[in-house]
Amino acid sequence: MAAEEREKIIKELISSGIERAIAEEIARDFIVSELSSVSRDELLAAGVPDQHAEDILCMLGIEVAGEVKPLDIEMQVNATSLPENLKSELKSKLRAVRRMLTRDKLNSILNRVIAEYEAAKVDPREAVGIVAAQSIGEPGTQMTLRTFHYAGVGAIYITLGLPRIIEIVDARKKPSTPAMKVKLQPEYASDRHKAEKLAMEIEETHIKDVCRVESSADEMCILVSLNNRELEKRGLTREDVEEKLKSLNMPVDMGEEKIKIYIKSDSYHELLRLEERVAKMLVKGIEGIRRAIVRKGEDGEYMLYTEGSALKKVAKIEGVDFSRTTTNNIAEIADVLGIEAARNAIIDEMISTLEEQGLDVDARHVTLIADAMTVDGEVKQIGRHGLAGGKTSVLSRAAFEVTVDNLLEAAIHGEVDELRGVTENVIVGQPIRLGTGAVELVAKNYGELMR
Repeated sequence: MAAEEREKIIKELISSGIERAIAEEIARDFIVSELSSVSRDELLAAGVPDQHAEDILCMLGIEVAGEVKPLDIEMQVNATSLPENLKSELKSKLRAVRRMLTRDKLNSILNRVIAEYEAAKVDPREAVGIVAAQSIGEPGTQMTLRTFHYAGVGAIYITLGLPRIIEIVDARKKPSTPAMKVKLQPEYASDRHKAEKLAMEIEETHIKDVCRVESSADEMCILVSLNNRELEKRGLTREDVEEKLKSLNMPVDMGEEKIKIYIKSDSYHELLRLEERVAKMLVKGIEGIRRAIVRKGEDGEYMLYTEGSALKKVAKIEGVDFSRTTTNNIAEIADVLGIEAARNAIIDEMISTLEEQGLDVDARHVTLIADAMTVDGEVKQIGRHGLAGGKTSVLSRAAFEVTVDNLLEAAIHGEVDELRGVTENVIVGQPIRLGTGAVELVAKNYGELMR
């Protein structure tokens, strides 16, 4: 047997708890092919102590008639009270280290996982909302107030830190710095030239980007001078510009050097408005995608980072892998992909923002906030126009904002406060109906019963 092969067997045996001297004895007496079908008697004859023979057979997964059976990871994990998603994850991780497991080790791992899982469970009637608010609010005081952060992709900036968290919980329709990560199909992801060509297809190009636009008060017209270098760079031709200008339905003179667009009136203000309109006309690309930059990801694939977001339009571009494309505009995700996708986006955006700041917040607190924001089928903010303003308790709404208006509105409509929540019970000075306050004790008067 080759020395490296023997050493490999020795290391595997040692990692399963076998002493090195015994491991060397086994490696000397058995070659790899024999080791996969070794019997208990052969191990004992090789000098392996009885208590280790069973561990070795379990490690190798060898069925032995009578007392020793191979390690059955599937059966033992399935027998636990863990939820299905944890079971499948645990089984895959245990399979990866199967050859290093003994029965004792497997039982020890399962007991530890079950103990950790039970300890992580929420106690009945625990005030999870308050715990979540505290768990995110307290680390939030340590977050930086910087609005922009260089994302490492050619001067595309994204909002991070506390301003980004505020954006998310306020359910802003438009983030201050909308951005997308556009993943590409294999054909484009492996070819930088194709990826750059695709970036040009997506990035918006206006008339002012490829031409010089100016107004002439003498001739009462707009002068458009083409920049041939920019046209070539963006994959456009003179015909593309001319066709776009013809859509104005105004008299156009296609000169060799300059294109002249005449207005139908003598108003100078009208001329200036037309100049602005011509300059902002979209010739190519998707409206809203101000920039698109090609970068190679950690997986070696080329992808696009965009300044601006247009998820629905990007989905129709050939070469884009829409199933892996993401945006930081949660309202847009809800509109295009639905409320479940928006919920997942809220969770991902909040966790990534907190992690970027070096803050460790349990994902369940963030999940609870995302659930509360999306439970009604639309993304609601945590504020007076969303969750806080929609509470059934009058006192709770009044304690949050605009106290007099809430109390007056409730009085006009004759609303009744059931005092079921935390805030309203604190206000009136009685125990909250959570934790120990959720239990009511009833005592029988045995003196009355004896009469």
